[in-house]
Amino acid sequence: MKQIKLTDLPYKQKAIIKSFGETELYVKLLEMGIIPEEEISVELTAPLGDPIAINVAGYQLSLRKEEACTIMVEII
Repeated sequence: MKQIKLTDLPYKQKAIIKSFGETELYVKLLEMGIIPEEEISVELTAPLGDPIAINVAGYQLSLRKEEACTIMVEII
């Protein structure tokens, strides 16, 4: 299937994390539970579009848009 950026994922649509773009964010994302093959969804967006709230590994987490756009996902 086609991979898209997390920021392009429609609200409440479930997806599987496939990869990360920037290596300096890699460890930070892993520590937050954002790991490859984990289910993820976008739950909320701030009024100006940044940050976004995601649901991953059973909890909600906020990410800056610049961080979220490095995460590639596949819609399930």
